[in-house]
Amino acid sequence: MPVKKKSESEIQKSPKSQKSRYWLMKSEPDVFSISDLEKAKNKTTHWDGVRNYQARNFLRDEIKLKDKVLYYHSNSEPSAIVGIAEVVREGYPDHTAFDENDDHFDPKSKKDEPTWYMVDIKHVETFAEPLPLSMLKEVASLKNMVLLQKGSRLSVQPVTEEEFETILKLSRKRK
Repeated sequence: MPVKKKSESEIQKSPKSQKSRYWLMKSEPDVFSISDLEKAKNKTTHWDGVRNYQARNFLRDEIKLKDKVLYYHSNSEPSAIVGIAEVVREGYPDHTAFDENDDHFDPKSKKDEPTWYMVDIKHVETFAEPLPLSMLKEVASLKNMVLLQKGSRLSVQPVTEEEFETILKLSRKRK
């Protein structure tokens, strides 16, 4: 019996052949800092409370196991990329949307038809020195980075592999 060859699209969907993707996730340090992630049980937390449909779609549909995350402190002085995390659980319903006592409660989201999703991330590294937004804006190879685009406010956003590698190199220079 002949063995059926996998199509190109089946190969691309295969977990073994899937190339890691890169993301930036924003958190206010007084809400949940990279230090909080580092201190969390197993250095892991769920990334909950996202209430933007485009960011939700990333969490639900595109962020995959082992994807790398740039951890960004927003609304801080200075706002900066402060470290790296890794996705350890793919998108699943955000339980905070169902909890009337939670700040992220959404009465329209139903357990059998959830509106909001989250992923779990694990701490990988805290940079020796934060990479402030003002510095990132001066790096020519980052000029197209979503974070640096005027009006960019998404709390979860894609990052290219080249941008991720540039950020890593910058963090190593600042040690």
